[in-house]
Amino acid sequence: MRRARMTRTEDVRRQVLDEILDGTLAPGAQLPNEDALADRFQVSRATVREALRSLIAANYLTRRHGHGTFVSHAPMTRHALDATVSYTAMIREAGFEPSERVLSKESRAATDDEAERLDLSNGDGVVAVERVRLADRRPVVASIDRIPAALLSDEAMQRLDASLYVLLDWVGTPVRFATARLAPVLATDRLAKLLEVPRKSPLMQIEQVDLTADGRPVMLSSEWHVPDAFELLVNRRAPDDGSTEQ
Repeated sequence: MRRARMTRTEDVRRQVLDEILDGTLAPGAQLPNEDALADRFQVSRATVREALRSLIAANYLTRRHGHGTFVSHAPMTRHALDATVSYTAMIREAGFEPSERVLSKESRAATDDEAERLDLSNGDGVVAVERVRLADRRPVVASIDRIPAALLSDEAMQRLDASLYVLLDWVGTPVRFATARLAPVLATDRLAKLLEVPRKSPLMQIEQVDLTADGRPVMLSSEWHVPDAFELLVNRRAPDDGSTEQ
């Protein structure tokens, strides 16, 4: 019985979440009461309550005592980590106006770590671009992207303000997959200032290497995400041999 109830809870949660993310339930909108939702989804009130509780915990919904449950004004957007994404497109699809600040662009020698992760020789150069991405003028992601300088012509260097994925495709080294490492970190003084959050507040850091179809590394990215702006999803699959042993 518990297994079936949890499955229906997840069904309700996903349907409500989809309506939040596609704009059917707009920021500030009040949800129907639990009885109405139970009738709609043909489940018990306890199932509705459990589904809504998880969405409240994830900041998609907020409960106002004596008034009801409402869609948060800044619900998180989902970022599935089984595919590279355009943050500009993702912010726009979530109903916000995307923009970015390019903080710096520089050509310099690769550090030892950058050379190792980008498969460069000692003394090879990189082009580093530091940016802050905004959703409705709110800073949500700070990033530093490094591309091997040998990949970029003088003309390509003039395109650094655009999508770097588009740029890499334009120079003939399109990204086909990536490896990413996630870690919770605390905001340094500089990150706190860039992202307009308190010092030492939690951030999600992503270190990613983007590769071509033949496995050639073409970009190294360090990103710091404001945690209430994006929900990071990791899609996993069962082993090919069908084993489920843990």
